[in-house]
Amino acid sequence: MQDASLSFLKELLEAPSPSGFEQPAQRVWREYVKQFADTVTTDRHGNAIASINPKGKPRVMLAGHCDELGFMVNYINDQGFLHFLPIGGHDVGIIPGRRVLIHTKNGAVKGVIGKRAIHLMTEDERKNPKPKIEDYWIDIAVKDKDEAKKLVSIGDPVTYTVAYEEMRNGFAISRGFDDKAGAFTVAEALRLIAEKRKRLKAAVYAVSTVQEEVGLRGAHTSAFGIDPDIGVAVDVTHATDSPDMDKRKTGEVNLGGGPAIARGANFNPLVFDRLVEAAKKNNLPYQLEGEPRGTGTDANAIQLTRAGVAAGLVSLPLRYMHTTVEMLALSDVEQAAQLLSTFCLDLKPGTNLIPE
Repeated sequence: MQDASLSFLKELLEAPSPSGFEQPAQRVWREYVKQFADTVTTDRHGNAIASINPKGKPRVMLAGHCDELGFMVNYINDQGFLHFLPIGGHDVGIIPGRRVLIHTKNGAVKGVIGKRAIHLMTEDERKNPKPKIEDYWIDIAVKDKDEAKKLVSIGDPVTYTVAYEEMRNGFAISRGFDDKAGAFTVAEALRLIAEKRKRLKAAVYAVSTVQEEVGLRGAHTSAFGIDPDIGVAVDVTHATDSPDMDKRKTGEVNLGGGPAIARGANFNPLVFDRLVEAAKKNNLPYQLEGEPRGTGTDANAIQLTRAGVAAGLVSLPLRYMHTTVEMLALSDVEQAAQLLSTFCLDLKPGTNLIPE
């Protein structure tokens, strides 16, 4: 991965963006794409939209959501401890003992998530743990409620502090790869398209969508506004190459095995065929993923927009989804961007999108 692209990825991951509070990440995304896009806009929902050749045909939307999991302060007790609610779907058992940042109007406030120590639990509580988020709190090291209220407000968003770190074999870990890696990928695809724009016939819109983790909301609104003929979402999928995975249920997706291209009811078969052809044309590794129903990704919202959109899904294999140490292979991300750029550059006016 080129240095400028890697720096962009790191900056995007560092920017806090819980669902509904995506503005810091969107500022990073817009600053990057304005170097090569024809237009860069933000809609009233907060989706960041960049285009190349906006008058071309067909109209293509590439979507990756920038929102991440987080928490929201909802109560401050008399001792100044903060209670909170989840933003998105968390594994409640791994929440305590984490360092966090509360993002306030005056800047970030450091905190730690506390719980009652295991030494102080009853024997039954230790044997049969049933963690609930209301049993946890955030400690910001204040004396009382009045001091806490001078620092934080009800409704302030919270994120873990863990950020990007590289490991062996081109693997990396970070919070928020789900799905800032997807928002990164669609921006990189647009950059690659810009380098060969003389070949481009289609109108290509790359979108960093918002509020996917709370109901695919940004994809609904941005797809309605763009009105694409084709929409391809880029999200993460579960890598199944770690222990305790039943591939009879999950299928086989390997970290570093290339992006996964999905087949099923959520996806137009002609778009699927073209995505596979684009991978083969570039000699890119790819994996197949079966999805018999609608997916929990932006592809589902895009497909059902207006009178229907020819949808596709390219997924980035990810280990430890919805934890603080999500792991992916940087090669899968690069290859996904290359695949999408070729897919878009090969589209022509009149491209058949109707399954027969």
